Amino acid sequence: MELKRVVVTGLGALTPIGNTLEEYWEGLKSGKSGSAPITYYDTEKFKTKFACELKNFDPQNFFDRKEARKLDRFTQYALVSSDEAIADSGLDLNALDKFRVGVIWGAGIGGLETFQNEVMDFAKGDGTPRFNPFFIPKMIADIAPGNISIKHGFMGPNYTTVSACASSANAMIDALNYIRLGYCDVIVTGGSEAAVTMAGMGGFNAMHALSTRNDSPETASRPFDATRDGFVLGEGAGALILEEYEHAKARGAKIYAEMVGGGMSSDAYHMTAPHPDGIGVVRVMENCLRDAGMKPEEIDAINTHGTSTPLGDVAELKAISQVFGEHAPDININSTKSMTGHLLGAAGAIEAIASILAMKHSLVPPTINHSTVDDNIDPKLNLTLNKAQPRDVKVAMSNTFGFGGHNACVIFKKIS
Repeated sequence: MELKRVVVTGLGALTPIGNTLEEYWEGLKSGKSGSAPITYYDTEKFKTKFACELKNFDPQNFFDRKEARKLDRFTQYALVSSDEAIADSGLDLNALDKFRVGVIWGAGIGGLETFQNEVMDFAKGDGTPRFNPFFIPKMIADIAPGNISIKHGFMGPNYTTVSACASSANAMIDALNYIRLGYCDVIVTGGSEAAVTMAGMGGFNAMHALSTRNDSPETASRPFDATRDGFVLGEGAGALILEEYEHAKARGAKIYAEMVGGGMSSDAYHMTAPHPDGIGVVRVMENCLRDAGMKPEEIDAINTHGTSTPLGDVAELKAISQVFGEHAPDININSTKSMTGHLLGAAGAIEAIASILAMKHSLVPPTINHSTVDDNIDPKLNLTLNKAQPRDVKVAMSNTFGFGGHNACVIFKKIS
């Protein structure tokens, strides 16, 4: 069976450094930090008092008050970003066979704020189980794609992938394969997360996973730097319209890139820590290259998982050196988490979008906040430090890994 080609025809972004695709790119290329003191709640008793929140996001610009109250923030973000991607794609929704249009979405946690608030309200009461009737529909992770499909009448495959921080990358790979195999013409894919909450921050602090650089939050996310002390939690969403190539060509669609490969693997090592030798990361990149039918020397840029954790950054770069060998120093390697923070289940989507935009604009966004060399990192690697670098990116790879040892990798190729 000959697999169908899959292209990206629409993009949408709602991020800590920009609330639209255009603003996101401006933030990326200029090296903007999205990290700042938390405004959502009183942080006095918390170890970490900052995060990468969305700036100037008002749900009433997109939903009426009654509708907004029925939606957790992660679902609001999903709807806003997917609407932008659909508009960007130029799809005529009335002309589509909606049984062949799906929504496959990633969320690592889902409605954490809804769960937190409902349980806290219950604890204040007399023990009688009084809960909001929208508690469960707001909280469950699959409700985001459900709402997207209901809004637009998309009746193809509809579900959420949950693999912690790899969730939206897994969603994109599933979407790629559904179209490749001929089951769908179009799939809205991506991911959203809204875990900047007391429960989210408190939980990650208890694991000693977050940076505690409270005196300089804007520089706290510093992948590959010797003084890195943990990741910075982010929130938002990224959406991509994946479309069968002939379907897109027939309607004269704008094509950003072709999605040519997706790979998955498992560390099978530890609940939260990566394998120190990056064995699972080596395998996921090899699987992705094999799926794309590409050689290591064809890769121009890699947007790493690069969370700014002491162990994870070193393990990933060791794996890149192993997979790409002599070609590794010729690759522009970066971590856009230095700017956006870590969006958990939405990370794969917004970082894939960053890779696609790097191809479009022939410019690789920087890894910001780097000041101190880590002797455990190969100095020959080009980590695109502190300033964007011009590059004709023909092929880009993006890595995403999650607690539980989940690894996902995707590759995009420029169509000339």
